[in-house]
Amino acid sequence: MLSFTEIALFAFASLLLALTPGPNMIYCVSRTLVQGRRAGLISLGGVLLAFLVHLFAAALGLTALLLAVPLAFDAIRIAGAAYLLWLAWQAVKPGGTAPFEARALPADPPGKLFRMGFLTNLLNPKVAMFYLSFFPQFLHPERGSVLLQSMQLGIAQMTASALVNTVMIVGAAGITAVLSQSAGWLRAQRYVMGSVLAALAVRVALTERK
Repeated sequence: MLSFTEIALFAFASLLLALTPGPNMIYCVSRTLVQGRRAGLISLGGVLLAFLVHLFAAALGLTALLLAVPLAFDAIRIAGAAYLLWLAWQAVKPGGTAPFEARALPADPPGKLFRMGFLTNLLNPKVAMFYLSFFPQFLHPERGSVLLQSMQLGIAQMTASALVNTVMIVGAAGITAVLSQSAGWLRAQRYVMGSVLAALAVRVALTERK
């Protein structure tokens, strides 16, 4: 079992990562601007369901892999650090995308909104890579079930994502109006997120194998 402090630290890291540009946030914000808050929240419901699919797949996969091949931790650690650095570059590179640069979308019925939210997240490779690269840094096989620990982390991550995206959906119109008027705000948002991701990459790279 993980301690409250460890779960809180992971939740904080998940909160910061939830603020980084990605398909889920862009889709939910765009859908809200097109059809209103209810549509955005329905879309978010689909996104959260897909998180469960990713979570169970990653938790079961990591449990089997770390038990069968202990040295796999080092490979996952290095790959995870490299992936986080790639995300940092995507945030700060010229022409990078900010979450509030919404896309134009057609109006859709509730069922399709939920399905599209689900598929947007299910097919999002960033989610699977996040679980596989970041989870092992917080897991302690010597404390018991890796699967149970993974589920604890997954619930914390999903809660953080739900909170962030709900706030974005509720305030989408106002936030977009403010930020879209200032290119400086959009650049600052990207550079802050890029710095956070780079710092997390360094932490992952320096984590010792348990």
